[in-house]
Amino acid sequence: MKAIQIREIGGPEVLQLVDLPIPAPGAGQVLLRVESIGMNFIELYFRKGQYKATLPMTPGSEAAGTVEECGPGVNGFRPGDSVAAVGVLGSYAEYALVPAAQLVKVPDGVTPEQAAAAMLQGMTAHYLAYSTWPLKAGETCLIHAGAGGVGLLLTQMAAKIGARVITTVSTEEKAELSREAGASDVILYSQQDFVAEVKRLTNNKGVDVVYDSVGKTTFEGSLNCLRPRGLLALFGGSSGPVPAIDPIQLSSKGSLFITRPTLWHYILTRDELERRASDVLNWVKSGDLKLRMEHIYPLTEAGHAQCEMENRRTTGKILLEP
Repeated sequence: MKAIQIREIGGPEVLQLVDLPIPAPGAGQVLLRVESIGMNFIELYFRKGQYKATLPMTPGSEAAGTVEECGPGVNGFRPGDSVAAVGVLGSYAEYALVPAAQLVKVPDGVTPEQAAAAMLQGMTAHYLAYSTWPLKAGETCLIHAGAGGVGLLLTQMAAKIGARVITTVSTEEKAELSREAGASDVILYSQQDFVAEVKRLTNNKGVDVVYDSVGKTTFEGSLNCLRPRGLLALFGGSSGPVPAIDPIQLSSKGSLFITRPTLWHYILTRDELERRASDVLNWVKSGDLKLRMEHIYPLTEAGHAQCEMENRRTTGKILLEP
């Protein structure tokens, strides 16, 4: 099978196309014939050595496709089922081994591309809006990277709940996409001080919650946008790790809260995984959740696709196809 392999950490050039044997599923595993691969920042972190991994490795964290073969002890799935999963190590390939416990069935009418685009980022948006800070109608949230994959989905969910959504984006083109997703106000951080704008838009009250996937360059400003007892949900760090903070600052800024959530702690049980995935995939099927999938690259162009993501030249979800 064709697969991308990393033999050393470095730039996108270390993503090499190789031929590997098709693996056989072990106990509790499913062999997935990969039809669409969701690209995420975590693969860049592994490639650059920010996250440690044993090399050589085939990257990947999200995929959709068809069950090819089931290993011993697998129940609930059979060859031919349309499925999707997150945490699929090695999904930059034509086939991947997936623990059956991480798989969910894809509803009829949802394509592999839609499933791969929706799973990780959709469930991330879901836990942020419904669990980390369960948004209520009338509350106000600030979403950084509002035209990104999570940003567009989170904006739609927050607007559906009835919250007021303020987003930050880098260009007017991205601002328009954010407004289409349901943002009430969009701040061009390349031209405006987003903290001053948030204060202006909220009559100096601040927002109830900030959803921040950017990290280093937005962290301090995000704290300054919160109302007393507000929450900063720092769920990513695309600009780098945040600086150290003395907890006394949280007191002086209004008895604030900070959390550093990750999806895996919000799908700890099978029931929770199925509930979040079912909500997201069925909203995609009904049209209540709209996906942007303009950027689809062949697996052979994985390095170029990662460059486009890292340099913020894309909007919505980036997909690879074997």
